[in-house]
Amino acid sequence: MIELVMFDADGVLFDSTESNVAYYNWIFAKVGEPPLDRDEEISAVSYAASEVFAARARGDAAKLGAMHDVTRNMDQTPFFKMLRPPFDLRPFMLELKRRYKLGLATNRSATVPALVEHLGLGGVFDAVASALDKVRPKPAPDILRLCLDRANVSAARAVYIGDSRIDREAANGAGMHFIGVGNRIEHDHTIATIADLQTALKLLE
Repeated sequence: MIELVMFDADGVLFDSTESNVAYYNWIFAKVGEPPLDRDEEISAVSYAASEVFAARARGDAAKLGAMHDVTRNMDQTPFFKMLRPPFDLRPFMLELKRRYKLGLATNRSATVPALVEHLGLGGVFDAVASALDKVRPKPAPDILRLCLDRANVSAARAVYIGDSRIDREAANGAGMHFIGVGNRIEHDHTIATIADLQTALKLLE
């Protein structure tokens, strides 16, 4: 029996491609770097910001430090406005919450609290874990395990909803069920959008 439905953020609760590309390109411009290339744009959706910055810095500590300095006082509002949820998330999540505990486990870090409020999901999640918790980012299972601990639910009774290979690997590492969202992920259990989640969850019962 599934007790906890745990969500990734980007690519699951919303399409964040436009937002993420604009975010990193704005930071890179501030430190004199060219914009993301196509491969970097794909990575930027799933990987933690620290990993995106490190990949671009290529061992240049000064450049890496400059990127992190830019993020400390930047206004996230313009980038939140570019997020594209498939529908009004709060009623959908509250309906799910009638039957399951809900969790959020994401490679995002400092943006998570403001993001939850921007999406109108304050008070919805029973447990939240992110790269802000200073654990290894996905594909390591650490963030998911921390979310499980905070929800007080065993891995066998939880499912992770993700849209990428690193989400699937993290769920496998944590010993959780997994449901893939969208066309970027291959798995036995996949759905087009989270609008189809209720049906997919019933198949796991």
